[in-house]
Amino acid sequence: MQFGRSYEEFEVGAIYKHWPGKTVTEYDDHLFCLLTMNHHPLHLDAHYAGETTQFGKNVVVGNYIYSILLGMSVPDVSGKAIANLEVESLRHIAPTFHGDTIYGETMVLDKWESKSKDDRGVVYVETKGYKQDGTVVCLFRRKVMVPKNSYLGARGGEQPGRPVPVEPPAKA
Repeated sequence: MQFGRSYEEFEVGAIYKHWPGKTVTEYDDHLFCLLTMNHHPLHLDAHYAGETTQFGKNVVVGNYIYSILLGMSVPDVSGKAIANLEVESLRHIAPTFHGDTIYGETMVLDKWESKSKDDRGVVYVETKGYKQDGTVVCLFRRKVMVPKNSYLGARGGEQPGRPVPVEPPAKA
């Protein structure tokens, strides 16, 4: 299974459809809110959300949706990344609710070689997240520094740092 790409493997215009999707549960949403100290009642208080908001129910916190999509994209985009350089834009387009399933895909918008080091380059991508009915809920653009094949070759290839199994000594 591929885990990320080298600079040479990215093509402008390519679209990577991330798989599988992720169904968002109430537990996921509440745990993320509590871990990040976002205690807004829109996300945590079903009575509040039901009685006082236009949605009539809890809305999943947007940064969790962004985080899911970012994580989904790792095997296709940044699994070999040297650095995530910038999130240029992040838009939450439509709400997500408990029980919705999020899917994502990433398009390569551009790429260029590093000006300071010849063993790496930058890819500029846009990730789109959508629900089970196709409604786009999140869109973000980012720049990722990725290695060239020469960088990977100098550091152990596809799986740098992977140990070699040591066989137990034969019994006499």
